[in-house]
Amino acid sequence: MSKKRLFYIGFFVMLFIGFYFILTKLIPGFGQKKTATISFIRPFSFTTQDGMAFTEKDVAGKVFVAEFFFTTCKAICPRMNTNMRLVYDALKDRNDFLILSHTCMPEVDSAAILKKYADSMKVDTRHWVFLTGRKDSLYTMARVSYTIDDPVNNLKNIDDDFLHTQFWALVDRNGDVKKIYDGLKESEVKQLIRDAKKLLK
Repeated sequence: MSKKRLFYIGFFVMLFIGFYFILTKLIPGFGQKKTATISFIRPFSFTTQDGMAFTEKDVAGKVFVAEFFFTTCKAICPRMNTNMRLVYDALKDRNDFLILSHTCMPEVDSAAILKKYADSMKVDTRHWVFLTGRKDSLYTMARVSYTIDDPVNNLKNIDDDFLHTQFWALVDRNGDVKKIYDGLKESEVKQLIRDAKKLLK
């Protein structure tokens, strides 16, 4: 093979690499491996610990993790939120990342109670938001949007229904649920942090 031909081959290879590199910088997500989507976020309307309305518009374009707990829980919830604190500490400086903690006992956890709980956690509620609302709406969110509990658990009488799950959902900027994690397992919590950082790039 002549030197001239080798030169042209090398030139076009370098040109292609350079073009590909430019595209990865100009187009978000270009060249990245796409991950499967488990579900997607439906429209919702809840109330924050500060008594403010909070809807799907407040998470638009952001990466977030969602969990369900209740303030009087003595079983798995304290362990879950100790682990969620690891997520908060790792990502609290990112304005495009949120933690959403929904109550599964809205009849107990009013906005004022959630505010007291948030204050006891000493967290910035601009980044870790505590939510209450209608019980049926909260449970539908957990089971249909986040898929962290089986929809067949829905009871005809919502007053008799009870949700208690240790699973968390990681949601990307498009509102797609990308992965479910066990909030009681530190190894999965650490994996969530790594996965969230990838989604934030």
